[in-house]
Amino acid sequence: MFESRSDVPARPLRRSRLAIVAAALAAGGLAIGGIASPLWAQVFARKISNDMSLCAPGKGPSVRIDITGLKSAEGFLFVRTYRALSSDWMKSKRYLTRVDTVPRKGSMSVCVPLPAAGDYALTVQHDVNGNHDTDLSIDGAGMSNNPTFKTFLGIPRPPSVDKTTFRAGPGVTRISVQMRYKN
Repeated sequence: MFESRSDVPARPLRRSRLAIVAAALAAGGLAIGGIASPLWAQVFARKISNDMSLCAPGKGPSVRIDITGLKSAEGFLFVRTYRALSSDWMKSKRYLTRVDTVPRKGSMSVCVPLPAAGDYALTVQHDVNGNHDTDLSIDGAGMSNNPTFKTFLGIPRPPSVDKTTFRAGPGVTRISVQMRYKN
């Protein structure tokens, strides 16, 4: 844009440094938007559906989870994916995505798209009665790398993120999760 007055030749408008920095950041965000989201733009707690086409050959980054040991087809199945950081691991609303789907008795597969190749950890929860609450007496649970669950006074304690971390590549990474139930 140019200023113009009849008595002064046209010259470019001066932009403030703040406007220049903001424009550079916006351009940089657009340039890397397709590769990876900047940390300040990270979105947590996104709910998505189970789209197996995202785990087809040539797709990715994503993780295909083969879940075994599902007790029934009742209720809901939730798969939460976390960055492999102790500051995020199993913290409320610090998961990247939550796949909400209907369980199938026995075994089934779930596909989770990932923001980039890297280290992640995940949990699988079978909410048997569908009340969106954790009922230790009937619900099932599993985690990446199938760690053992320790208990304290009969209450299960989650393993550390180190025991559940897996490395996802740029394509489709496959892992298996075995469900565990109290009964």
